Amino acid sequence: MYQQFQLSKPIEGQEELVEMPDGTLIHTITSGKGKTTILLAHGYGFTHLEWNIIVEELIKLNYKTIVFDQRGHGKSTIGKNGISSESMASDYKNLIEYFHLENCILVGHSMGGFLAMKFLLDNPEMQHKQIKSSVLMATFAGDVNKNNFQNRLQIPLIKTGILQKLIKWKPIGEQFSKTLLGENPDPEIINWIPGEFLKQDHSKLVPILKAFGEESYYDRLKNIGVPCAVVIGDRDATTPPFHTNDIVKNIPNATRIDVIGKGHCLNVEAPEEIIKAIKLVDI
Repeated sequence: MYQQFQLSKPIEGQEELVEMPDGTLIHTITSGKGKTTILLAHGYGFTHLEWNIIVEELIKLNYKTIVFDQRGHGKSTIGKNGISSESMASDYKNLIEYFHLENCILVGHSMGGFLAMKFLLDNPEMQHKQIKSSVLMATFAGDVNKNNFQNRLQIPLIKTGILQKLIKWKPIGEQFSKTLLGENPDPEIINWIPGEFLKQDHSKLVPILKAFGEESYYDRLKNIGVPCAVVIGDRDATTPPFHTNDIVKNIPNATRIDVIGKGHCLNVEAPEEIIKAIKLVDI
């Protein structure tokens, strides 16, 4: 079982605020000194901290890691271009250029994977040279409300701020956590999720929530040429496995990895599976 202090343990490394062309400041932490760099993009409503367990293991395996707070999350700000899939995906491009990354592995969780796919599609010249492969974890390429009552209920509640008020009450907070987790979830993870989620100012993030449902990139995924490992928990109710089916079907060089009994937060439910996926695409 993970202990609370491990789930909230800071990631050690070189901390830096990187300015984007529109004035946004993106909070980053670089750790390790390995030859291959892993750029890790977190999901909606969380921060770079969701990767702390995985970063520790990657450093042991001699990888270099860069984690960052997505625009409008954690310690990152929102510049004049605001919040959108376009502005947030462009942050990936600007970070890659700032850190002079080559042969990097891009790992994206949920929103992070959605934006990773948009970034790869919008910047095909960066495929293979800057980004050699990708791990897409518990994610979607848009149309997130399709056949999904949970999202059709929760997303409007987040937009209005009602969900944030409700999950402050522990019983509802626990139920919210369980919607993001698989079978027999660790009580420490159940307690950790609402606190992290409530640290974000969701009122500023409404445009990206809208983008999840209104945008779709499935018909363009054939233009992603880098090898991708697509990891899904078979109990994921937030981005159900049918999204993975369509991603794997449309990306030419995609490998599907199913994690039995786990849900949406594989970074803390099954970090060892994400490590395996990274090693698989490190070619």
